[in-house]
Amino acid sequence: MTDAATLSRRIAQGRGDEPADLVIRGAKLLDLVTGALVESDIALCGDTIVGTYGRYEGRESFDATGLIAVPGFIDTHLHVESSLVTPLEFERCVLPHGVTTAICDPHEIANVLGSEGIEYFLRCAEAMRMDLRVQLSSCVPATHLETAGAELTAADLVKLMNHPKVIGLAEFMNFPGVLHRDPGCLAKLEAFSHRHIDGHAPLVRGMDLNGYLSAGIRTDHETTTADEAREKLAKGMAILIREGSVSKDLHALIPLISRDASPLLAFCTDDRNPLDIAEEGHLDYMIRTAIAEGADILATYRIATLSAARNFGLFDRGFIGPGKRADIVLVEDLAACRVSQVFAGGRLVEDALFADRKPVSAVGLGSVKSRALMEADFKALARTGETPVIGVVPGRIITERLAMTLPSSDGEALPDLAQDAVKVTVIERHGRNGGSATGFVHGFGMKHGAIASSVGHDSHNLCIVGVDAASMAAAANRLIEIGGGFAVADGGKVTAELALPVAGLMSDQPFETVRHGLEGLRAAAKALGVVLAEPFLQVAFLTLPVIPHLKITDKGLVDVDRFDFV
Repeated sequence: MTDAATLSRRIAQGRGDEPADLVIRGAKLLDLVTGALVESDIALCGDTIVGTYGRYEGRESFDATGLIAVPGFIDTHLHVESSLVTPLEFERCVLPHGVTTAICDPHEIANVLGSEGIEYFLRCAEAMRMDLRVQLSSCVPATHLETAGAELTAADLVKLMNHPKVIGLAEFMNFPGVLHRDPGCLAKLEAFSHRHIDGHAPLVRGMDLNGYLSAGIRTDHETTTADEAREKLAKGMAILIREGSVSKDLHALIPLISRDASPLLAFCTDDRNPLDIAEEGHLDYMIRTAIAEGADILATYRIATLSAARNFGLFDRGFIGPGKRADIVLVEDLAACRVSQVFAGGRLVEDALFADRKPVSAVGLGSVKSRALMEADFKALARTGETPVIGVVPGRIITERLAMTLPSSDGEALPDLAQDAVKVTVIERHGRNGGSATGFVHGFGMKHGAIASSVGHDSHNLCIVGVDAASMAAAANRLIEIGGGFAVADGGKVTAELALPVAGLMSDQPFETVRHGLEGLRAAAKALGVVLAEPFLQVAFLTLPVIPHLKITDKGLVDVDRFDFV
């Protein structure tokens, strides 16, 4: 709520009765209605824009001559945990790329720590300079097919519903539970029926899509083809076009981008690590890529700003106009989306902006509670005939269900490098039951050694992909020792690692340190023969049993199409 004194100052400065707190001069303003570029002062009163299309006096001024002013970019769906850094480091990483608002689902940390993890994110959001909004995690655990570290009921979520940083209910991944009217799912949908509810509906079409949308679900970020997107748009579902480190749907969905469709479109990253952000960018990368591929410039900027805001009920932003939040990105060129300067809530993004943030203590230290592992823990029983094999598709988290005849010895199935079939083992790490399962995966190109991760969507158990059991055990045991993260081993010895001790998901170090660590890990994985550009997050998605078609959890191989074990 804004008090009368603040409102009075805004009105006075907007009318020019008194100097504005800050005036941005010399920039050309992108008119999101017509696409015109109009030179105009932009007057700010605190964190709010109070004047455009006029000349203003200001107590301070900022020279933006030669630059173009566009609204701050809005990432409509992401998991901060996948940036591998804490929320306070995340904003240092992405604010210079023009991302002034991010709408996150903390269900990664929630699946490890429950409400404690969400409350940690809310404390971080209160301390941050960008506006981090939180969707309350709807699926903890995501399914009954895995072992999570926590469980959240509708009653648990309702307790957090009225926090000022909360928008509504996060992605409803258990779409089979919605369609079959599971009582637990219905309880959460009922509790948030008056709030925004995010969707998660990969390949959900036809009458099933009608049923899913009838539950009040409004958005989807799992659409991977233009045809699927057009059906969802025709039924009023907003499509969040995604480009992450693993899930890369932008090119397939660029044909959707138009001025007519823009009200029901937005951009999101979902899962993007700091190395990719440094090398390519964030939403600025999506904007320049879409435009380079022929997308309409005005429609693209609308999608990144105004449409994103309106699809999530954030009517105070997404537009440079009086009364809107002063989130402003100054770019050198619209098509290239080269970000020069950023204002977040009226404050210039520079190192000094972060100096006086209130520190937030880390949570989830010591969350990897697995026992020490032996080579015997990575055996796979031989099958008669063909063995189901997970087929990795580069650039997508949807996996194929393959079938291969694998070699065996003494009742144990063995990797077959000629078919690019190596082992994948998932081990419960929350100290609940110590369960494990081993299968096979195709698509890594690995010739020797192993890579291991404590990041494994969505329950975040240990996931190890490897050729030999000694290396798999070495990599997994190292993660137990350092409290989670990524590790590479070869010949039974660890060759690279990155510690992620905050819930086994995030580093407690600056994002620059994490970026450097990822470079070493990628090089070590490549030395094993791995051909995937981002192998570690690809490992993390092998365990996600709400994405078709074949996945693996600590309980076994999962046929996602049947939503049951193989």
